[in-house]
Amino acid sequence: MPSNSNQNFPYRLKEEKQLLPKQNRHEMVPHHRYKMPHNLSHSSFRPALHMANAVAPVTNSTHSTAHASAASAASSASKRRKVADHRDGDRPHQQPLLPGLPDHIARLCLAGVPPSLLFSVCSSWRRVIYTPSFPPFLSLYALLSPSSPQDAHPPSSLSPPSRSLRTDPHHLSNVEFATFDPIAARWRELPPPAPGAPLRLLVTHPSFLSWRFPIQTVSVAGKLVLLAATARDFFPAISRPLIFDPIARRWASGPPFTAPRRWCAAGVLGAAVYVASGIGSQFSTDVARSLERWDLSTSGSRNPGTRRKDESANWEWRKLNGLKDGRFCRDAIEAVGWRGKLCMVNVKGHAAKQGVVYDVAADAWRDMPKGMIGGWRGPVAAMDEDVIYVVDEVQGALRRYDEARDRWEEVMASDRLRGAQHAAAGGGRVCVVCGGDGGIAVVDVTAAPARMWVVDPPPAAQAVAVHILPRMSSSGDEPEDL
Repeated sequence: MPSNSNQNFPYRLKEEKQLLPKQNRHEMVPHHRYKMPHNLSHSSFRPALHMANAVAPVTNSTHSTAHASAASAASSASKRRKVADHRDGDRPHQQPLLPGLPDHIARLCLAGVPPSLLFSVCSSWRRVIYTPSFPPFLSLYALLSPSSPQDAHPPSSLSPPSRSLRTDPHHLSNVEFATFDPIAARWRELPPPAPGAPLRLLVTHPSFLSWRFPIQTVSVAGKLVLLAATARDFFPAISRPLIFDPIARRWASGPPFTAPRRWCAAGVLGAAVYVASGIGSQFSTDVARSLERWDLSTSGSRNPGTRRKDESANWEWRKLNGLKDGRFCRDAIEAVGWRGKLCMVNVKGHAAKQGVVYDVAADAWRDMPKGMIGGWRGPVAAMDEDVIYVVDEVQGALRRYDEARDRWEEVMASDRLRGAQHAAAGGGRVCVVCGGDGGIAVVDVTAAPARMWVVDPPPAAQAVAVHILPRMSSSGDEPEDL
């Protein structure tokens, strides 16, 4: 995911506060809870407005060069204009974005305006910020599951996501992905993957009370990837990664695993995904000690039929130097990418742990520093692969790792962080899946002191994992009041 400079945050926060109505300014206090409407419609007050623009837009986006042709242009020019308009999400016969300027020039002018301001002006500007040519702002992406067995069939008074999160007689739950748009302050479902995609997974089982089977996802190179989960009969559910590209709004499949697994260590460093240890259909020492890498930056080959590069042409899993033993197959672990290394422990929570650090450049494993493993007491995430944060799930404290002193320093503490399940970091925010109701706590670590607010999941659902990625592009048929 592209890095974002934190130096713009104070300016943006001040600017956004001035944009809010006076009667709503008091709602920007820390620890305020934002309740989403049951129908997931656009709210009159955008609760995460201060989050959206504080996250700097992703840069290096390609701007479209399509422009409107004159009324007397030839037929071929008219056709080219229609194609360009369709590609950029424009609608025919609409007013120009800026009077007196072609739309492609107007987009260049609007690209430097905060997305929240564009959203509040008019519907045509509102649609612009969701076109592929506009620099995308960062949003939350969550993996959702039924909030509880009794909520698997929610009452008719609620409006659950269109693909209901149901549990079948085999205890398999329909999981789904959604994104929370901080500008519109609403949840939006991701487009469904191809039929037969492995989204009916084992989340709970009556033989394992109070145990939720892990579903492992990562974010890499601006994409969301489903890596590992458990299927019926406790077999690995994923034979190859399932990838979602927010800008292209499409799903794809990654290279098949050499050995499908679950309860593994999964992480990201740069544009590469790493999977270590885990259990296949049955325990195997070779799998439990293995480490494999899939590099998404590998150049693809041109497809003669479409003249487009097939990114997946050279994708493959490459075996690396394995672990000394198979002790990391006991739990589903995040292997945190940090300063050219992968850091991971063998169990979650406050249990006694063993930790290792994999040096990517040297292809070698080393013991984790004592101070780092001593404070590893909950979900861990790295900001731009440079600063590591941990959420102490018992004390409800967010801490930052100081490498020079080999110790964790407290950033903030809150009861909302107790029982934390998953964490992600990006754009100056640490997002935490809370225990209990599965809400998502968003902590602004650039503020002094740090402040927090909570985003509620959709009705009858709870977040299992959360990621920070560029906002999803518009499908071209979004409602006028997007």
